Amino acid sequence: MTQPSTPAQKFDPLRAGEYQTQSRIALAGYDACHDLAACMIAASLGNPAQAHMLIVGAGGGGQEIVAANRLGPDWHFTAVDPSPPMMDLAVEQLTQAGLAARTHFHLGYVDDLPEGQQFDAATLIGVLHHQPGDEAKRRLLASIADRLAPGAPLIVAGNRLAYAEHPLLLSAWGERWRMHGATAEEVHAKLGKILEGADPPASEEKVAQLLRDAGFGQPTWFFSSLFWGACLARRQG
Repeated sequence: MTQPSTPAQKFDPLRAGEYQTQSRIALAGYDACHDLAACMIAASLGNPAQAHMLIVGAGGGGQEIVAANRLGPDWHFTAVDPSPPMMDLAVEQLTQAGLAARTHFHLGYVDDLPEGQQFDAATLIGVLHHQPGDEAKRRLLASIADRLAPGAPLIVAGNRLAYAEHPLLLSAWGERWRMHGATAEEVHAKLGKILEGADPPASEEKVAQLLRDAGFGQPTWFFSSLFWGACLARRQG
C-alpha cells in the first residue's frame, strides 16, 4: 500500500466529507473530550473574559472552537490546518455557528504563523499520532511552545498507545464500528484506513517525555477512550 507523503494528504475530500460522522464512531466520547478540553482550558486560565486560543489541526469542523465558545463567548481563535478540504469544512461549520468572525483561519502550519505572536492557550487534538517519528512530534510541540506565553496551557489529545501491542483494544475498536452497523469487511477497511501512516506515542509516559522535551511541564490526564487519551500541560519558562 502506498502511504501519503504527508499527514495532511491523508485528509482528502472524501475523508474530510465523512470526518464528523466517522470520528464520532472511531472515538467513543468525541464530543465529551472536546467539552472537557474546553473546561480544562477555562479552569487553567481562571475563566477570563478575553483569551486568544491557538487551535492546531482545526480542520474537520472546528469542534474545539465550538466547545470553547460556550465558556468564552468573547474569546478569539486562530485555526491552523494544512489540509484544504479539512479547513473548508471548519470554515463552513464555524460560519454556520456564527464563530467565523472571531476566528482567523490559517491554511498551513504553526511554523508559518507570524513570529512573536503569543497565545493564551492552545489545543492539539487528533494530530500528534499522525506525525511520523518522535522528532516530528517534538518539532510540532516545540513550535506550539514558542507561541505560548509562560504558564499557558496546551491540550494534547490523540492515540497514545502502540496499536500492535494492544490487540484487545484494537479488537474492541473494531467492535465499535460493528456496533454502528459495519460488516466485518467494512470494519477491516475502516481500521486499515485509520491505521494508515499513524504513529502514536507508545505510552502516556512517552507523551510526557515529548512534552518535557518541547518545554512543557508534567501533563494532567483527564480523558481516556481505548487508544485515545487527553491531557493538559503548561508551557514552562
